[in-house]
Amino acid sequence: MSATLFRTSAALRPAHRAATAKKAATIASTSFVRGKATLPDLPYDYGALEPAISGKIMELHHKNHHQTYVNSFNAASEQFVAAEQKQDIQAQIALQPLLNFHGGGHVNHTLFWENLAPTKEGGGGEPSGAVKSAIEASYGDFSAFKKKFNTALAGIQGSGWAWLVKDNETSQVQIRTYANQDPVVGKYTPLLGIDAWEHAYYLQYQNRKAEYFGAVWDVINWKTVEKRLK
Repeated sequence: MSATLFRTSAALRPAHRAATAKKAATIASTSFVRGKATLPDLPYDYGALEPAISGKIMELHHKNHHQTYVNSFNAASEQFVAAEQKQDIQAQIALQPLLNFHGGGHVNHTLFWENLAPTKEGGGGEPSGAVKSAIEASYGDFSAFKKKFNTALAGIQGSGWAWLVKDNETSQVQIRTYANQDPVVGKYTPLLGIDAWEHAYYLQYQNRKAEYFGAVWDVINWKTVEKRLK
């Protein structure tokens, strides 16, 4: 995962926090990285993925939507730290959905940008090596895999993501869908995610989301997928 996800902030580590650390440690569900989320830079220009994804879509998606997840996660994180210092368990519980939604939005989009690459820089085509072998083991061939993946995308009701994940227990890959901004956690490692939210395609494809699901494969960065599989 990108190292730009979180950067340590001294403002979130007040000196008196140490005095309550022992008591706070008893709340197992509250352990997460203490730091400021930051919007990652893209390794390509906004227009570099055209015609699959327009430059305007990329700019809006990155600068506006992703930035909103970053800002909202940071705000919720600061509120959580304040509630933790006060030992306000109810407030901590109430903030969990916001942390999951906006933190998940940040993590998912950071992975998504890394999943993409301009065609002139190797984006698109078919996977090779270990990724190809893993996909063929689970789905027979790449064509069948892509069809099943697009079917999963089309079946998402409302907003969500479709992912190719690795089962950490069996090492097999599989397609899974997640609602809203729920991140891939637990027994699965995210390998490849495609955003099915309307903000990812509507400005360009409008209600023709199936065209977006077909076109995005032209800019998939399989090298990144291979790195995550290892």
